[in-house]
Amino acid sequence: MSVALVTDSTAYLPDDLVEEFGISVVPLHVSADGVSYTEGVDLDDAELLRLLRRARSLTTSRPSPRALHDVYERLAAGGVTEIVSAHLSGELSGTCDAATLAARAASVPVHVVDSGTMGMTLGHAVLSGARLAAAGAGVAEVASAISARAAAGSLHFYVHTLEFLRRGGRIGEAAAFLGSALAIRPLLELVDGRIEPREKVRTAGRALPRLVELVGKAADASATPVAVTVHHLEEEERAQRLAGQLIDRIGDRLSGDDVWVRPIGAVAAVHLGPGAIAVSTSPEPRA
Repeated sequence: MSVALVTDSTAYLPDDLVEEFGISVVPLHVSADGVSYTEGVDLDDAELLRLLRRARSLTTSRPSPRALHDVYERLAAGGVTEIVSAHLSGELSGTCDAATLAARAASVPVHVVDSGTMGMTLGHAVLSGARLAAAGAGVAEVASAISARAAAGSLHFYVHTLEFLRRGGRIGEAAAFLGSALAIRPLLELVDGRIEPREKVRTAGRALPRLVELVGKAADASATPVAVTVHHLEEEERAQRLAGQLIDRIGDRLSGDDVWVRPIGAVAAVHLGPGAIAVSTSPEPRA
């Protein structure tokens, strides 16, 4: 039995790990003023920022069922006998629905996993599944491991404004924060697959130290070491500084020797806006 892993571009996995574990990544899309772009292919950071600041209309869209089906069939033709297809939260995107439709027509069994999350919280869950698959684990064990690690993780966000989330209809109860947008620097988190308000602070200078505290508490509560990733959009210096603060705070609770720093892709950027920072916390599986 050969089990293959499929995920989507919002996992923001490093290319070297995608290649090492043979993970298939299906891209989502961004539409700006009627022009469609493929995440991870068509937009560099400079062009993405230009669109965020100037486009009159910005939307995101899932992969088509046909695109996912084509990936499943390519893997089947290569000898794969079962597939685990793990994707970002179904509360944020229709990608899992598209995967489910594609799976019904696939020539091999496809097990669709709604991770309930995104970013490297999804990415690390997929990597756990990929390592098990590489070691010969069966599809049930692989899918279960992905679900468990995704559920154990957390994702916290700092955004300059909630306007981008409001436009995309992704904030749910976070609309309560909209009263005085210029004075508020919101901190949000992913709860039950949705982006919800955590708290509000008045300045970025207060927001990022508070983000360190929140991630530190999540690490303290974990029974296993945690992998931590800082996501950003053209905020490399701030992201690296935040990563250093997280290393100091988490100490020996950190999995490995470093906090990863990864870009925010186009799909997340459309909903979070310029200047956004996200921090993924992902506890390692129990031995």
